[in-house]
Amino acid sequence: MSPSERAYGTVPGRFVRVGGAGVPLHVVVEGRGPVCVLSAGLAMAWFDWDPVVAPLVAAGRTVVRFDRPGHGLSGPATAPPTTAGEAHRIAGLLDALGLPGPAAPVTVVGHSLAGFHAEAFARLYPERTAAVVLVDGSVEEAPRTAVPAALRTGAARALGRAVTAAGLPAALGSLVRRATVRASRTGGSDPAARDLVRRCYRTGRVWRGALLENSRYPDMAAELQALRATHPLTAPTTVLAGHDGSAGRSALHWLSRQAELADLLGARFEVAEPAGHLVMLDRPDQVARAVLAAAEGGQTRA
Repeated sequence: MSPSERAYGTVPGRFVRVGGAGVPLHVVVEGRGPVCVLSAGLAMAWFDWDPVVAPLVAAGRTVVRFDRPGHGLSGPATAPPTTAGEAHRIAGLLDALGLPGPAAPVTVVGHSLAGFHAEAFARLYPERTAAVVLVDGSVEEAPRTAVPAALRTGAARALGRAVTAAGLPAALGSLVRRATVRASRTGGSDPAARDLVRRCYRTGRVWRGALLENSRYPDMAAELQALRATHPLTAPTTVLAGHDGSAGRSALHWLSRQAELADLLGARFEVAEPAGHLVMLDRPDQVARAVLAAAEGGQTRA
């Protein structure tokens, strides 16, 4: 057991090393039945899916939630992420857990930035994918990588070290987390347990991980765009967009971009309303229904 794993003591779930080496990933597996993998967006944690898990487990699903390196309770991010790398991480995690392979494909669900990873998994592992659900997924029609990736990564690492050295995570981490969640919902506070928020967000590890991942956002978007040209998406796909119910220009523009993404992917388009970006907190039952409907569509196709 690594120092990182020992430091957390008793926590929900367990730690898994993909391929027997590398960063210990925190993963929580619940329920029985066909597998659904849930991956949260930038700087989010496994517990942000809590409201969605109960209806999925009740419907007879095995629900897998995990924290990417530098997120939640997983070990620190040691290398910049890539879109294909995150897709391979999902596959490796399923293998490490001994969960279904080609004979029993999984439904992969990605929120925000993790939508890139979910789509990439479906394109790179079509035989292992029953369905895809993108929950208010990131959209980049023309990703730009004008600034060299190495410079962006270096700046992110330097900022992460400076923030940690200044003690900002310990002083402000929980407050920043709470404020961000409130701003990303149509109403309501952060439902996450205070002790879990403190355990995750008062550490420089999570701040550094989020900064590093964010620094590679345009590269991951460009990588996915290239994958779309070479690897067809064959799994039934749902784009579930959050909308706060307003007629504001920015809100309607976001809906339009989500609808265009659905058209591009040949996906089913659905709107969760009222909901902010954290759709799984504002409309958990609708997210669960979308996942179940997508999974059933994948089984029918198979």
